[in-house]
Amino acid sequence: MKKSLTLILVAMFIFASLSFAADSKTVSYQSGDETVQALLYKPAGKGPFPAVIVIHEWWGLNDWVKDQASKLADQGYAALAIDLYRGKVATTPDEAHQLMRGVPEDRAKRDLHAAFKFLADQPNVKQNRIGAIGWCMGGGYALDAALQEPTLAADVINYGHLATDPDALKKINAPILGLFGALDQGIPANDVRKFAETLQGMGKKIDIKIYDDAGHAFENPNNKSEPGYRAADAADAWTRTVNFLADNLKK
Repeated sequence: MKKSLTLILVAMFIFASLSFAADSKTVSYQSGDETVQALLYKPAGKGPFPAVIVIHEWWGLNDWVKDQASKLADQGYAALAIDLYRGKVATTPDEAHQLMRGVPEDRAKRDLHAAFKFLADQPNVKQNRIGAIGWCMGGGYALDAALQEPTLAADVINYGHLATDPDALKKINAPILGLFGALDQGIPANDVRKFAETLQGMGKKIDIKIYDDAGHAFENPNNKSEPGYRAADAADAWTRTVNFLADNLKK
């Protein structure tokens, strides 16, 4: 029975992973004194649409992240895939580490705010229905978006770094979905539970799922490091994400 359920989840995830070629275009907008670029994926129809800021892993804005944005557009969201690396994409862990360390924290947070403002200014976007999602490094920045945008309407953190300062956490208004691996060496499961308990104690809306057999970056099929990609967990995480965003951005 368990094996059959796993096969069904994997099949559902593979089907969900098929991109239906949502319309996308490169857009430019101001982030402080800089002009930055991002990819905007538009869903079918006239709108106005709920929207999601899509924040890449430490690899950069690569094909896998673009596909996630396209899938979100297929779900009915205007998906803005931002580029914190200004066009650079890593192909090795060493390159990714260097690029991640080279991003000034204040610039990244400024980029997040600029992305939020860009979406809020679009006539075909619902201003009160903007969320954020990120993976790995981007998961941490998704949390930062919730910390600095009081009107963010939903936030999905996929194995990203967690804030611990209670005064900072009090600023969060967005409902949060957190997806983590119990075997993640960088983000211990006990820290995740403490994070959830702190927010729950503050009366915040938070839903946490910790996958027992998963480590870091378990949703990305390109992850070859042990325990690596976990297809069934990734399928379940995607289903949870779709349902969470629908509950908070569409209703």
